[in-house]
Formats: sequence, structure tokens, C-alpha cells
Amino acid sequence: MKRGVPIDRIEVSAYTIPTDAPESDGTLEWHQTTLVLVHVSAGGTTGIGYSYANRATGVLIHDTLSSVVEGRDALDVAGAWDAMVASIRNLGRPGISSMAIAAVDNALWDLKARLLDVPLVQLLGAARDAIPVYGSGGFTSYTIARLAEQLGGWARSGIRMVKMKIGREPAADVDRVRAARRAIGDDAALFVDANGAYSRKEALAFADAFVQQRVTWFEEPVPSDDLEGLRLIRDRAPASIDITAGEYGYDLVYFRRMCEAGAVDVLQADATRCAGVTGFMRAATVAKAFHLPLSSHCAPSIHVHPCCAVNARHLEYFHDHVRIEHMLFDGALEPIDGMLRPARDRAGFGLAFKAADAAKYAV
Repeated sequence: MKRGVPIDRIEVSAYTIPTDAPESDGTLEWHQTTLVLVHVSAGGTTGIGYSYANRATGVLIHDTLSSVVEGRDALDVAGAWDAMVASIRNLGRPGISSMAIAAVDNALWDLKARLLDVPLVQLLGAARDAIPVYGSGGFTSYTIARLAEQLGGWARSGIRMVKMKIGREPAADVDRVRAARRAIGDDAALFVDANGAYSRKEALAFADAFVQQRVTWFEEPVPSDDLEGLRLIRDRAPASIDITAGEYGYDLVYFRRMCEAGAVDVLQADATRCAGVTGFMRAATVAKAFHLPLSSHCAPSIHVHPCCAVNARHLEYFHDHVRIEHMLFDGALEPIDGMLRPARDRAGFGLAFKAADAAKYAV
């Protein structure tokens, strides 16, 4: 075991990858995704971490966080995390600051595991060997045919849960959900995500309609900051539908308030937003304190290890991020029988960055 290994270099880069088709959800449209990548080096070893964020995140890492972390002991991840949080006091904790910390923190955990020559799940302590995934996409910009092809393809591949976007054209949503159910058959679970597009009364009405198609997961039926609205829908929606939110959580105060409000049946957290693996593990503790299950949001290659460590309910296998991670990293995983299993024969996250393939996307 290596001890007292000083961090000697942090490098940051950003890559913008076009989507493979126009994409939208209930409240947003996009045609590209940016990945901010961090390399942290110590003792002749390099760890990698990333966040899906604006390239301004990389500027913050370069200008502020690098000098805070360089020279610290690579094995003391908690100390580096606290120092980064303290350094952005005047910049604001949520948003870009938290995503910048996330990219560095994820790289620090990868580096520590590589220095100890263990997979990250072993370093964190595995509660399970594999995590169920749900295929996530079904964008509101998709035709019914493409929606059915994507969701049905996941179901046929052995993925037992799939999620689609709703809310952009509410009048069409019931028909789209009905088409999704036909495509995936009777055995797969069907999730919907409104991204906060509905009013409270609309969400309640749609919950009653969606239950007819055996929808069991209703994500952000109203904006996630409307804790009273989420609680109302959770109390009055059919008992078979879980009300969920949390992907926009950047700190523990957010997660605690959501749980205290009784706003969700399942708490979500994103290690590329909530200040990295460190923040994700702490969010899991908050969820457990309120007797709530935890599910991860997006970035499957980042989440597979901590999800297995905290015994999360499942992991979001998000179309955009799956595509990007397979394009830019060796070691990105494929589900087998609907499960992702962390590689035990690779240290850290088990990823190797494909710099040559990524070069054309650099920004």
C-alpha cells in the first residue's frame, strides 16, 4: 500500500458530442452534450473523473480547484473534498461549483483506488455484486415508431425497466404511454419522467391515467422545488406509482429538505452533480435515515460502483450518456440480464480514456 502520495498535477478538458437525433423532454430541448473530464496524477498513477456540465465547469476547476487539491495526499479524498467546498464559498454551492467539485472528486476516488490497485466498489465496500438498470430515453422529440423501437429493444435485450419522457405535449402523453406499453409487453416495468412540466392537478390526473398502463414510476411530475406539490401527488396518486425526484440536488440540505417534506417515494442523486462520489455516498445516508430507497441519475459508468456500495434500488442507463461513455472510454459496461456488474479485474472505475477518439470533440 502506498502512503502519503502527494497529488502533483490536475488536468481538465471538455468535449461536446452531438446527439444522434434531436432530443427533448417536457421542459427542455438539446442537440449536444458536454463532458468535462479531469485527470489527477500522483505517484506515477492517474485517476479520471468527469461530469456532464457546461465547459465553464472546466474553467472553475482550472482556475480555482486545481490549486486547492494539488499537493494534498491522494489517499485523503475527504480532506480534498472539504477544501474544495470551502474554496467556492463566495461562488455558490449549487450548480457549476458542485459539478466542478464532482468531476475532481470522482477523479480522486478513481486515483485512490488505482493507487491501492482495487476496483472502486471494493474500496467503498460492496453491498451487492451488480445493480439493476432501467433503460432511459424515449424523448418527446421521438416519433411513436422510434419510441417503440428504443424501449422495446431494451425490453427484448433483458432490461426489465424502461423510462420515457412526457410533458411537452400533454394531450398526446396518454397515447404515447399506451404505445410504449405495447412495445415493451406486459413483463417490463414502465417509468415516466415529466421533468417538472405539469401543474399539480394535471399531474394527479395523469397519474390516474398512467396507472391503466401499469406505470410504476412518475418522476418530477411537478418541478422538483415544489415540495408541497410533490407531497400532494405522492399522497393522492395510485399507491402502485412511486413519485420520485432529486436529480437536481447539489448538497445535503437539498436532499434533507426533500426527505423531510415527504415529497418522494424514491430519492434520486447524481454523482456528477452532487459533488461527486463523496456527495453521492452522503446522499445515500440521508435517504437511509428517512427509510427511502436511492436511485442514481444518468452517468452509468460513474454510478455502477457507488450504487453497488450503497445497495441502491437501480441505476439509470441513460441513452445519451451510454452512447458517450462507449465512444470515449474503454471499459464502459453493457447490461447482462438487465444488470450492470462492476469489473473486478480493473482498478478504480475501470475506465480508460480514448484520447484519440475524443480529440475531434474537444472544446
